[in-house]
Amino acid sequence: MAIEEMEALPATADLHAQPQFLGHPLGLYYIAFTEAFERFSYYGMQVLLVLYMVKQLLLPGHVEHIAGFEGFRALLAHLYGVAPGNQALSSHIFGLYTSLVYLTPIAGGFVADRWLGKTRTVTLGALLMAAGHFMMAFEFSFLTALLLLVIGVGCLKGNLATQVGFLYPPGDNRTADAFQVYYIGINVGVIVSPLVCGYLGEVVGWHWGFGAAGIGMVIGLCIYLAGRRYLPPDPARDSASRAAARRAHKPPMSRRDLQVLILLLLLLPVLAVGAIGNQELYNAYLIWADRSYDLVFFGHLMPTSFLATLDAATAMITLIGAVAFWRWYGTKWHEPDEITKIALGCFVSSLAFVLLAVAASHAAATGTKVSLWVAFAVHMINGIGFANVFPVSLALYSRAAPRAIAATIVGVYYLFLFGANTLVGWVGGWLDVMPAAQFWGLHAALIVGAGAVFVGVKLLFGRLLVPDAAAALDAL
Repeated sequence: MAIEEMEALPATADLHAQPQFLGHPLGLYYIAFTEAFERFSYYGMQVLLVLYMVKQLLLPGHVEHIAGFEGFRALLAHLYGVAPGNQALSSHIFGLYTSLVYLTPIAGGFVADRWLGKTRTVTLGALLMAAGHFMMAFEFSFLTALLLLVIGVGCLKGNLATQVGFLYPPGDNRTADAFQVYYIGINVGVIVSPLVCGYLGEVVGWHWGFGAAGIGMVIGLCIYLAGRRYLPPDPARDSASRAAARRAHKPPMSRRDLQVLILLLLLLPVLAVGAIGNQELYNAYLIWADRSYDLVFFGHLMPTSFLATLDAATAMITLIGAVAFWRWYGTKWHEPDEITKIALGCFVSSLAFVLLAVAASHAAATGTKVSLWVAFAVHMINGIGFANVFPVSLALYSRAAPRAIAATIVGVYYLFLFGANTLVGWVGGWLDVMPAAQFWGLHAALIVGAGAVFVGVKLLFGRLLVPDAAAALDAL
């Protein structure tokens, strides 16, 4: 399941000042299409990254061409404590890259708020991402390309999402629908990108795939700039006195607020461990799948990167299904709280990696390839589980965070993805030194462990996190 951050913020735009389409400001559709092409470019490159490194870039005759790579290899050896082979090295690079893209949006938001404004910062991010994708087409500029992509994503990612919220006045019920439209744009880009970039990269040539990702980002930037007059204006920057007054009006944090804050912070590493399987699907899983799946489908050899499209499609289906299921469940029984759903989601997600371990063990014993039906089951089961982990945990942090620092806590929440991808980069490097069944069994065990911790939190601290917890504690 692809993970994106979205948060509705108070509006500053005048709704009556721009045309409406299907009941929403026209600017929403420009932002949604921009995001679709941005995700097309981002995931189009990401799905090729580890395959490209293992199959070509890190091989003799190619790796020597990468500018500054020996120093970078030494840095990775220092960070991870090993002198990795190609598969482990590619995993470490992937983990470092994908973890950093969840840190740089913090800096991107700071730049937008303090200096450039959201529109200029988004434009800068799109330009940097496009340059990074095009530079991926050359071996010597590989590390520079990754750096530009990390900075570009940081400038664009959060700032584009928050512009959706600024299109609507406070309390407008259409905001939730607007983010659904935005999320559709995300999923369209994620689903299509492996079909285009993955096919070009694996079948025609790696650099064609990266070039297609760059073209997608340029198209997204053109759409964004074409709709600039429909985008919400940036809010005026606060003067020091206004900022001080705003801080003065924030409610003080109670003892319970501090307890909730500590608990939410302590749960971030647990969320990171629970997400390791989902995040691994774009890293070591693709290398294992390339070796182990029977990728012939109706007589045609499918590119390995097409599995990312399968993951995105099943993720969208299972997310819709999870929402519908809990709405139906709530009409008949008491709907469980967020912590319970997260624990259940971890346990369900772990079953996908138990299935991978069994399939890998059978393939090793028989010397046969693993059926693509196993891949379908793995992505479907993980999608069902993770649909009850990521969006539910985001809802938990948004609701339970102390009001005085709610926006900050939602931003801090995404650090669990930094931790998850760092963990993936480390653990994914063990693929070539562990039996595959043991490798996937380890992922299942880690996810089950995270689920067990959530069960413990529910039993010991559940009252802190339920909506009426304050009243319950005051009554004690």
